[in-house]
Amino acid sequence: MTDLSAFPIARRWPARHPERIQLYSLPTPNGVKVSIMLEECGLPYEAHRVDIEQGESHLPEFLALNPNGKIPALIDPDGPGGQPLGLFESGAILLYLAEKTGRFISADPARRWETSAWLFFQMASIGPMFGQVGFFHKYAGREYADKRPLQRYASESSRLLGVLNERLTGRDWIMGEDYSIADIATLGWVNNLIGWYEAGELVDYASFLHVDAWLRRGLARPAVQRGLTIPKA
Repeated sequence: MTDLSAFPIARRWPARHPERIQLYSLPTPNGVKVSIMLEECGLPYEAHRVDIEQGESHLPEFLALNPNGKIPALIDPDGPGGQPLGLFESGAILLYLAEKTGRFISADPARRWETSAWLFFQMASIGPMFGQVGFFHKYAGREYADKRPLQRYASESSRLLGVLNERLTGRDWIMGEDYSIADIATLGWVNNLIGWYEAGELVDYASFLHVDAWLRRGLARPAVQRGLTIPKA
């Protein structure tokens, strides 16, 4: 039987199936990257809901796996060399799962690096900027009298959508015909921006026709639909 006793997080969220990948997450734009990837790959996993509003991601058991106190985090009981591996940061987890399964990233070195560049574009730009729009438009920041931060982040988010829109001109997916971890990383953020954040009009989303067509293609994938709701409440 797989032994996860070396991971304090497994004491706070006990595994019913310790032989499976253990996912500690919530259906946020960052969290769903990994649940979508796991669903797309068909890997057996067990999802544990980490309630960030109740501060569960800052419990000592969680911090032992991710010192940054953010979801998602993951334990693969069958990691490199057959040894358990704990991992955090959604982009790193996507790269790890792509390497583990040989899926959603090209074996060609040039295309692998290009895919990685678009993954990091999401990590470094789309995620932080869209997240700030959410804070200032949907959450506590909307009460701030000074609207310049919201205007700044909305303007930058619109610019980033323009970069993505240009990339998707004549392409079904970010890497062309190949659906990849770059798409998996980005779909949840765009969907959240116009959905939960209700910021479509603010960023002029309707003008980015290629992005919208790409988002619809992505949301039509059964694995994406499942991944968007994991872990369930």
